[in-house]
Amino acid sequence: MAHWTFLTNHAHVLLCVADNPNARLRDVAEQVGITERAAQRIVTELEEAGYLERERDGRRTIYRLNTAMPLRHPLDRDHRIGELLATFANSATRTDSPSI
Repeated sequence: MAHWTFLTNHAHVLLCVADNPNARLRDVAEQVGITERAAQRIVTELEEAGYLERERDGRRTIYRLNTAMPLRHPLDRDHRIGELLATFANSATRTDSPSI
């Protein structure tokens, strides 16, 4: 039987960044189960689409999510990523995560 999940790798990366805005891409990749290069590509795509911003703080990167952005699929466009995060992220993320 093929392995599949209900959430995409993009959603999993968003959840990881929401949980830890200071996360290293290496750690995000490990949590999601993808390569570091794939995590970097996903973060770049999310940034280009306006779903997150990156800010450098010395050698570290801090991620800020734009929780008002709509989900991308036509069936989901009435929902915001903030709703996704509120549903799937841990309780600390719901109140402490920086957002745009």
